[in-house]
Amino acid sequence: MNISQPVPSVPVTDGGTPDAGQLRTILIAVSIALMAVIASVSGLNVAQTQMAVEFSASQNTILWIVNIYTLTLAALLLPLGAIGDRLGRKPMLIAGLAVFGVANIAAGLAPNAEVMLGARVLAGIGAAMIMPITLAVITSTFPEEQRGKAIGVWTGVAGGGGILGMFLSALLVDIADWRWLFVLPVTLVIAALATALKAVPNSRDRMAHAFDTVGALISVVAVVGLIFVLQEGPERGWTAPATLISLTVGIIATAGFVAWELRRHDAALLDVRLFGERGLTGGSITLLVVFGVQAGIAVVLFPFFQAVLGWSGLLATLAQMPMAVAMMMTSGLAPKLAERIGARTTMAIGIAVGGVGLAQMAGFASVEGGYLSILPGIIAMGIGMGLAMTPSTQAITSSLPQEKQGVASALNDVTREFGTALGVALLGALVASGYRNSIDGKLDGIPADTADIAREGIANAVETANTAGSHAQQVVHAAQQAFLDGWQQAMWVGTAVIGALFLFILTAGPKNTATHPQQDTEAPEPLASR
Repeated sequence: MNISQPVPSVPVTDGGTPDAGQLRTILIAVSIALMAVIASVSGLNVAQTQMAVEFSASQNTILWIVNIYTLTLAALLLPLGAIGDRLGRKPMLIAGLAVFGVANIAAGLAPNAEVMLGARVLAGIGAAMIMPITLAVITSTFPEEQRGKAIGVWTGVAGGGGILGMFLSALLVDIADWRWLFVLPVTLVIAALATALKAVPNSRDRMAHAFDTVGALISVVAVVGLIFVLQEGPERGWTAPATLISLTVGIIATAGFVAWELRRHDAALLDVRLFGERGLTGGSITLLVVFGVQAGIAVVLFPFFQAVLGWSGLLATLAQMPMAVAMMMTSGLAPKLAERIGARTTMAIGIAVGGVGLAQMAGFASVEGGYLSILPGIIAMGIGMGLAMTPSTQAITSSLPQEKQGVASALNDVTREFGTALGVALLGALVASGYRNSIDGKLDGIPADTADIAREGIANAVETANTAGSHAQQVVHAAQQAFLDGWQQAMWVGTAVIGALFLFILTAGPKNTATHPQQDTEAPEPLASR
């Protein structure tokens, strides 16, 4: 399906064409800025207990402190990406870094939960200013023959940065204090600012039409409604009034956004007709599933490492690093592979390898086998996701015109955030339900009070086993086996979803056009290969 695009604006770039050295510095700057944003998504998870004690806060309050950042980030990506296209991408990046840095300093010094919540909202605003601009700078600055390599580095940081950030945050909490974990994003912001001010050129677009304020506001309501459901559904219950109201608002707002954008397509925030293009649809669905599976796996790996294997939080985070390393390495290799065999084939190979990794973890995970029983699956998942993410991201950004690269980048990021929230909610719920269904038949002879606590989850079971006397070993063994039953259920469902995605990409994915460009000796060397 081809849709002729109106020309509503004129792209404007300040300065001449950057040379190879400047391109490399630009890539470093946006990668550091992206790393600061991504690391903050998961970093605070490692400090939940310490915050609850210091602030005398409930678990619900602590979860809001963790989740409000992602909610704010996801809600504002599209509007702020579009504003960056208009006002200039460099000013938006610099302003976003400044807001983000101040917010993290405030969070590190927060005297109570209320100030911390406010600081996290401000950090989410700053992150929404930064994240779409980092990719838009690449797509609007790098020559076409070098763009794929740069996007490969960007996707590697986007995919592996969360695990790396969580590890560094856990290390800071372990050796110092939970407040020190905010040193990481502040340090990254300072480094990104120093590099961006020097090297990143400004690019902007002189729009011939007014900003789509109505579309922007509707998009915020839609994203907030749907993300809230995915974040709060597991805690509040999927049939709770707040969950159902939020779901209804999200669906109505999404439908309203589509209707409004179709009516205003020549001056829309996002021309939704473009989803008729195979590249945009295939790339978006692939990112949604890939990031959903990755996030869901990361969530269920932690209780496996900590409650089943008895590891510390720092060691559990370190155990996921092979996935991050494999993902970042193959993200840099994916553009070269796509040039030779085509984007669709590269995506399909990545999806297939990731599916094999999921199946391996489902079929071979065991208490006796420990970490080595799932390590091949972890590595395969990292390789597969790295191969699938880069061509998917490139398919999205290349589907929108050059003057809309902030919006294209924001759409890519919104898709990631939706996928992450969906994967955590779905795989987490599958593990929890599988655990509850399995453990009931394994608690025969256990005192009722102890059994009731054990049914709540594996962490509760391990904790109550300390006071279970002669039944302690039986409780722990039952909980471990029940968790593995729930784990296998989640992994097999994930494998089935990956299989469906594989078939979709083969039949309706982006066009499989392979190219063999001349090697450019001046091209910047990808960060992932250095």
